[in-house]
Amino acid sequence: MNDGNLPNRPARPIYLDYQSTTPTDPRVLEVMLPLFTEQFGNPHSDEHELGRRAAAAVEQARGEVASLIGAEARELIFTSGATESNNLAIKGAARFRRAHEGRSHLVTLATEHKCVLESAKALGREGFEVEILPVGQDGLVDLDRLAASLREDTALVSVMAVNNEIGIVQPLAEIGALTRPRGIWLHSDAAQAAGKIPLDVDALQVDLLSISGHKLYGPKGIGALYVRRRPRVRLEPLFDGGGQERGLRSGTLPAPLCVGLGEACRLAGLEMAEEAERLTVLRARFLAELTARVPGVALNGDAERRIPGNLNLSFEGVETQELIDHLVGVAASSGSACSSAAIEPSYVVQALGLPDWRTRGALRIGLGRFSTGGEIDRAVGILAETVASLRARRGAGGGETAAE
Repeated sequence: MNDGNLPNRPARPIYLDYQSTTPTDPRVLEVMLPLFTEQFGNPHSDEHELGRRAAAAVEQARGEVASLIGAEARELIFTSGATESNNLAIKGAARFRRAHEGRSHLVTLATEHKCVLESAKALGREGFEVEILPVGQDGLVDLDRLAASLREDTALVSVMAVNNEIGIVQPLAEIGALTRPRGIWLHSDAAQAAGKIPLDVDALQVDLLSISGHKLYGPKGIGALYVRRRPRVRLEPLFDGGGQERGLRSGTLPAPLCVGLGEACRLAGLEMAEEAERLTVLRARFLAELTARVPGVALNGDAERRIPGNLNLSFEGVETQELIDHLVGVAASSGSACSSAAIEPSYVVQALGLPDWRTRGALRIGLGRFSTGGEIDRAVGILAETVASLRARRGAGGGETAAE
């Protein structure tokens, strides 16, 4: 209530950017707080009780993270997030395999996250041969083309489990069936998949897998990397130090953040199926209401092989940046938050080979744990009115509804 002295605060926008980041679940925050103020020991100080308590909490969290992906706790190392995990996995594996096995060929996809593509490019400058494969208009890898690219000196294939912009779920099990028999290590950036779809590293035949805490209702600044023990995967570390985390990631672990990631993974494992069902219904409701009100809307990427909370939509006659600038009351984005400063069309949507208006008018809608039906209805209204206003201003009426 305004007491007459304070200005009215604007209502918080309807949040539709859950693939950019998620709010920390209050239940996660609750288990983290004691490690900031009461159980604040260094988890690497085993000489006293406070250190041992912190270490025990970290190891319990490690087990929760591992359980979410069907791994052993000793196969998980904590990092600062998926960007570090991806860098360590890709550069660490490539450098180790070239030094010890003479393998210097890497394969990835054009729609990977920037940190994967930039890691691959950095290796290219070190003399590695990097092959970046295209995807189809549905956003999926061409398995035959991938198989044809594999060679005796291929060290690593890196394919993200779920795309961060178009939400497409890649066929990791089929990819693993191609790489494992050839002794090629398979890495997957699972930042957008962990906690949203079931993952089992053994069934998928994945050798390295990256996780980010803030993508699954955990805290920012924490992540994990799965490193397979059998058959053994070995990495060169990115930096030197005290040799923590099996010598792969030196530095004092942030115990509160580790515990937060563990709790987020535990909750995701318990609630994933129910949450996916609810978000699938909300997503269908959003798309149906929007396409009924707005002509000239297209869905980018395969309609079925996507995570429940994702839609990537293009609006004919409206450019993304213009739409976002005028979209008052709704928080949505054009794509990856890591490259949001760029106003050019999304490189991911461009890689699908779609018409120019689709790449220039793409908007990512991300639904999540705290999205409600009422928010969906209000957001559709705001989006429909904004698109109509922009089209009227530009004299563009839009074409027929093109949801695919």
